Amino acid sequence: MQENKANVGLYPLKFYPILKDKIWGGTKLRDILSKGSDGLNVGESWEISDVEGDTSIVSNGALKGRSLKELLVNYGADLLGIQNQKVFKNKFPLLIKFIDAKEDLSIQLHPNDQLAAERHNSFGKTEMWYVMQADEDANLIVGFNQEMTKEKYLEHLKYKTLPDILNVDTVKEGDTYFIEVGRVHAIGAGVMVAEIQQTSDITYRVYDWDRVDADGNERELHNDLAIDAFDFDMPDNFRVSYSKEMNVSNEMVTCPYFTTNYLSVNTNQKRMNQKDSFIIYICVDGEVSITANGVTEQLVKGETLLLPAAIKSYEINAKKATLLEVYV
Repeated sequence: MQENKANVGLYPLKFYPILKDKIWGGTKLRDILSKGSDGLNVGESWEISDVEGDTSIVSNGALKGRSLKELLVNYGADLLGIQNQKVFKNKFPLLIKFIDAKEDLSIQLHPNDQLAAERHNSFGKTEMWYVMQADEDANLIVGFNQEMTKEKYLEHLKYKTLPDILNVDTVKEGDTYFIEVGRVHAIGAGVMVAEIQQTSDITYRVYDWDRVDADGNERELHNDLAIDAFDFDMPDNFRVSYSKEMNVSNEMVTCPYFTTNYLSVNTNQKRMNQKDSFIIYICVDGEVSITANGVTEQLVKGETLLLPAAIKSYEINAKKATLLEVYV
């Protein structure tokens, strides 16, 4: 496979979505984001994934049909950036998703890097949500609505009164949340989000509203694992405030695992990548084209593009579009 590096130059890459049926999923990914599925319970569209068993496949250009894993092996630092390759080797560090919650997701949290490595040979799962659409009065659960201790939490868990102590926020399009490991959370019914997270599929489910599947079975809970993953002393700093200045990158979230900027464009602009990292563009509204190395790719709402680290200059052309710009 190594000959690919010599024969095929890198360019703006798109991938086939990986669609996931969920007990709580709906049809918004099809109806609003044009994801090709007739399913009635599609909960997630994995846009860029290096999760084992769910590796993204290139959908455009000369590398069409190649897996993200192959690209990591063949292109290394040209894809990831020099420092990223030293840290992550042949693993892609981020997982990009769209999520449609027709029903409430389970109450859950994620382990940190240390616990995830020890228990699951995985990264932890720090993540953020950008609300792309929300029905009237739809909400998210993030954190607790009062000071919390392990003992108080376990008491509410025992008597199934956990919802009484959870913080509930009514949300609208554009609202953004940063979900650190150890923080309890859930996406509520009627909310569709773009999610940026570490490459991990490790979730500790602590309460699932007592619902059952078609066979009458409840989903597995992970309370024994979860109790050690909680951070009960986290401040209420999960709501993200950000500016929306046109045609410049407005920082939303920056953490050790990723930086995400809000970029609203209504003009043509030449841009430089001066970072030692790939850049991911997620189109959350409008339509835009991105040109690099002689290749132009259109992005419409609900599409995602990966700009390899070796590409240092590119153009963005749009009459009106809103992008999330992500890098490590």
